Amino acid sequence: MTEKRPIAIVGGGPAGAFAAELLAAGGKKVLLFDEKLAWEKPCGGGLTHKALSQYPFLGEARSQSKFIQHCELVSPAGRRTRFELRHPLAIFSRLALNGLLLERASSAGVEVRKERVTRISGADGSWHLTTPSGQYEATYLVLAAGARNPFRSQFVSAISPDDLMVTAGYFIPGESSLVQIQFLKNISGYIWVFPRPDHLSAGIAAKMGETSTAELRRQLEQWLGENSFQLDGARFYSHILPAFRGQTLDEMKVCGRGWTMVGDSAGLVDPITGEGLYYSLRSAELCAESLLADDPALYATQLEEEILSELKIAARVSQRFYTGQVFGESVLERMISLTQQNENIRELMSDLFAGIQSYQGLRSRLLRIVPTLMLESLAGILNFLGKPAEALNNPS
Repeated sequence: MTEKRPIAIVGGGPAGAFAAELLAAGGKKVLLFDEKLAWEKPCGGGLTHKALSQYPFLGEARSQSKFIQHCELVSPAGRRTRFELRHPLAIFSRLALNGLLLERASSAGVEVRKERVTRISGADGSWHLTTPSGQYEATYLVLAAGARNPFRSQFVSAISPDDLMVTAGYFIPGESSLVQIQFLKNISGYIWVFPRPDHLSAGIAAKMGETSTAELRRQLEQWLGENSFQLDGARFYSHILPAFRGQTLDEMKVCGRGWTMVGDSAGLVDPITGEGLYYSLRSAELCAESLLADDPALYATQLEEEILSELKIAARVSQRFYTGQVFGESVLERMISLTQQNENIRELMSDLFAGIQSYQGLRSRLLRIVPTLMLESLAGILNFLGKPAEALNNPS
């Protein structure tokens, strides 16, 4: 790979900025384009324990984040459960997080251009990028400009509306120490409230096509009012996130001759939870490692093994998670009921929030918990009937 021209990164969000930093730190000449640079988004901004362990510098930025250890889940029918997170979430505003990563990229030697790329042409080893300010050349291209960036269709098929999630939210003045998630009836999504250092991020997410953004906003505002959140001084935002179906993940291509996609551009977002920050950072790291090793194809292999395999499981079960039934009750109602009743389930939920419980290992862990749940259920029935629970251990 020639070094006469830089590697060009289009998009300065977490994936683009982090890939730029790592490449520059590895000795590559890097040119990063973003017309907004640090900007806000209506997402929670939560970084899991897994992300904080992988990238300790994020945990050290305490002045720019808020650590939260308590969570409340609310079912569609209004059943509530609160539990302590064994590993706290670090919640950033996206403005602060993007700013931190861009500053690190600049310090590593990245040339950061606050410009909008309007055209990309050329091929491997000789890319040409056009902005309102001029023309640039690059030897390699990294696309990191989000799910609906205008250049995606030059390299792979455009994202179908069936593979997108709509979000709408408010940044509300105030403080809290509790993450709240309200699941909804007839919507494959949820309402969230994430406390940030100087405000609350409150939002709603649903699969595109289920309902309109206006209706989502109405539902969010109604819920916020019913739960005593005031919108005086609040700012409204909306955004689109990828939420790929299993078939899309099976068929998608993340790199080719002279180009790579990372983060949201590659659709690396959990289709159940909408969480994508860890995947953005990790895909950026894998991308940088492959380019520094002069083996760009390695990125696709590692991404499949580590990230896509997880997202494919989530995609297969996402519809059942939101609309499925178990033992005559919805999955969501049953999940929150069990979280309320059982310590093992609370620990499992905490580990899911921490990012340390994989989807691949979830089934086996649940199977280990089931006997305990059955015994507790039987004990409850026996106590209800007036027979001591000790009879379970002495059935004669």
